[in-house]
Amino acid sequence: MIYILLDSKPKEEFSIKGEIFKYLVKVRRHNEGDEINFRSKDELKTLYKYKISAIDNRLLKLVLVESSINEVKAKKSLHIGWCVIDTKSIEKVLSSLSEIGVEKISFIFCDRSQKNFKLDLKRFERILEASMQQCGRSSYIEFDSFKNIKEFITQYPHAKVFDFTEKTLDDYSEIDTILVGCEGGFSTSEKEFLKTQDVFRLDTPMVLRSESAVMAVASKIIL
Repeated sequence: MIYILLDSKPKEEFSIKGEIFKYLVKVRRHNEGDEINFRSKDELKTLYKYKISAIDNRLLKLVLVESSINEVKAKKSLHIGWCVIDTKSIEKVLSSLSEIGVEKISFIFCDRSQKNFKLDLKRFERILEASMQQCGRSSYIEFDSFKNIKEFITQYPHAKVFDFTEKTLDDYSEIDTILVGCEGGFSTSEKEFLKTQDVFRLDTPMVLRSESAVMAVASKIIL
């Protein structure tokens, strides 16, 4: 774990108990004098370094050593327009997308999205928080949603589209917004609407699931 995320800005001195205490002392085996990094949800850009001043049976006491602005993010920005799939499948790759450095995800209810899927953004945030603490990232993925693809493209007309096509790309450096369909791909009417966009595929003969496509494209563009 690179840092521990706190609900509020930490003080010059404070104590930790409960599950975080068990993790730091019982699992990570931290001792008096060790230094631990923290960030606050209210001020994620700031990294706080604390030293363990004392350890009791159920309490760990810390004192501030230093604090500094320390942003950790990908060198390249990527916004994914993702047609809604089963939220369990989204959750499986969300941590990895956070670690890769995806900046924003717009969830789109396209023609083939099952309408019974409900986006639990609070749960998504909890998944991101666990990932951020592990990889060191200092910002959440930003989320929003759109009723349909037309609404998304109207707002992001420069978005490139991942789909089944003959065109593959050699250079991904200029892509900052990408649209990926759900299971079964885009409908006939959606394909007709998207024919004026720049559409491409990856150089593979295999058919990718939506979440696999999102992971593969994000990795190509950012890493």
